[in-house]
Amino acid sequence: MGLKGKMIGQTNIHGPAGDVFHDVFSKRPHHLATMTPEKVQGFTLLGGDLGTVGSKICWHYTHDGKDRVAKQIIQDINEEKKSIVFKMIEGDLMELYKTFTIIYHVDVLGDKESLITWTLDYEKLKEDTPHPGTLLNFFLHMVEDIESHHIKNA
Repeated sequence: MGLKGKMIGQTNIHGPAGDVFHDVFSKRPHHLATMTPEKVQGFTLLGGDLGTVGSKICWHYTHDGKDRVAKQIIQDINEEKKSIVFKMIEGDLMELYKTFTIIYHVDVLGDKESLITWTLDYEKLKEDTPHPGTLLNFFLHMVEDIESHHIKNA
């Protein structure tokens, strides 16, 4: 097995939540701590402006029962495709991976449904480093939390 890998996961959300999902990640990421508090505890803008390429951000989150930190740079935002590319630069993941990029995009499937696709593109530091399957599940469940929050507060 190689050190480089890619994992892709998809989940559907209902109603206009696909637009809400992209809006939250691109313009209001600080709201995630309210929408999914068991997973995301905080967000800090370290440099740049919200929703712009080159912005540096820091997340405080809980994954696999442990408090974690992730510092990222937004590498790309595509409003038409409703996608963002986050490149990890510091934090817990960088203790295990040489490179780690997180990508999501939203495919709006009409007025009643959207498909959210998460892609984790990474290079492990060591052969025995686990693949980030539990992190992919973390992101997929976060989508469910955002959808539930949106439905409850609509």
